[in-house]
Amino acid sequence: MKKSTKFIIALLVTVGALAITYRVVNQAPSKDLAADAQMQEIITSGGCLQCHSGSPDLPFYANWPVASGMVQKDVTQGYRAFDMTEMAEALKAGKPVGKVALAKVEKVIMDGTMPKHAYYMVHWGSSVTDAKKEMAMAWVKQHRLAHYANGLAAAEFANEPIRPIADSIPVDMRKVILGDMLYHDTRLSADNTVSCASCHGLNTGGVDNKQYSEGVGGQFGGVNAPTVYNAAYNFVQFWDGRAGTLAEQAAGPPLNPVEMACQSFDEIIAKLEQDANFTKAFLAVYPDGYSEQNITNAIEEFEKTLLTPNSRFDLYLKGEKTAINDIELAGYELFKKYDCATCHVGETLGGQSYELMGVKRDYFADRGIELTEEDNGRFKQTRNERDKHRFKVPGLRNIALTAPYFHDGSMKTMKEAVDYMAKYQMDLNLPEDELNKIVAFLETLTGEYKGKPLTNDNQTKAL
Repeated sequence: MKKSTKFIIALLVTVGALAITYRVVNQAPSKDLAADAQMQEIITSGGCLQCHSGSPDLPFYANWPVASGMVQKDVTQGYRAFDMTEMAEALKAGKPVGKVALAKVEKVIMDGTMPKHAYYMVHWGSSVTDAKKEMAMAWVKQHRLAHYANGLAAAEFANEPIRPIADSIPVDMRKVILGDMLYHDTRLSADNTVSCASCHGLNTGGVDNKQYSEGVGGQFGGVNAPTVYNAAYNFVQFWDGRAGTLAEQAAGPPLNPVEMACQSFDEIIAKLEQDANFTKAFLAVYPDGYSEQNITNAIEEFEKTLLTPNSRFDLYLKGEKTAINDIELAGYELFKKYDCATCHVGETLGGQSYELMGVKRDYFADRGIELTEEDNGRFKQTRNERDKHRFKVPGLRNIALTAPYFHDGSMKTMKEAVDYMAKYQMDLNLPEDELNKIVAFLETLTGEYKGKPLTNDNQTKAL
């Protein structure tokens, strides 16, 4: 037999053996398993936690001379972008996986960007085959509908990462009335000049449109005021997440020396007690009287009513196809294409996770301004190095009314903010046309408050 023939036969045998091996190690999970168990097996066989974890189980070649640098880079970038530990634990415990995790997994599987080519060339079993992809995408859809559907979207949009906002959520109207009064009451500040509404005006998009808000004595804080509208949907409050509830958030500013500067709630209560009519109304709702807990509970109940449903985009998701135009729809498709909808998810298009400011580029180095304590983000609370420069993702509802943008209030326009996000989160320089389309989409997110389109008095005055 000729040598060439032997070589061809040997090559065919080798290729056949490799193909058989590839097929064997890439078996999809059993269809008899529950969907969560299938997904758990997929991310395990895919080696996801070898990069997306704080305690990675590094591959066998991690210390090889050439491979070590590549491995370390992949692990660092993977962990910066997405820590899958919580997702893996939720799957194992049979608990709901977060909205952001669902969106991130869905997007990389849809795009075929994970696992990286260099990884599955060595770990064949990590490859996402068509069968695995089908299972994973079905799991995302099933999980999203089971845990996060609110019944408002039309059937064809039921699996979108974004949900319409409800017209209302259950509240105690007696507390709401008290909370409304307290929210606008300057007696919550030491010198009776500042109320919650001073920095979060309901007629100015739930913000004050300043880079930093002004407190008692003309002092300025060091972080941009987030909108109070739709804050009830946030998984935590404040940029650094130091408050777990709206009531905890409401307790912060009155005692902040730069904001309202009271020494204690006893100081506030002493002033309220002098108001006989208000005290009578308060006791009718809270028989045990004034306390920090009762005051902040009333404000929390009021803030639950600050929802802004029925934006044009909500109407589109509900099935009114003519509610947005072709340019705005193209902007939404780009919003999803460029991974914006992996963090800006749910009813408020955000507020569901902490994310790193500057995944692909160093925002703070390029900003050219000295770092402040506020720039540390979540790290302020946890002192965990990974949390440095991570912030609660802001919701994008009514964003056309809430300039300036970012935690440092450095972006004056939506277009500028979108441009920076693309550069620093995705390492993309978007063309003018695409920036304009995404901004057009964002402008469809302005909703209604008390049945009327939400407006901003500051913008009206500027005109």
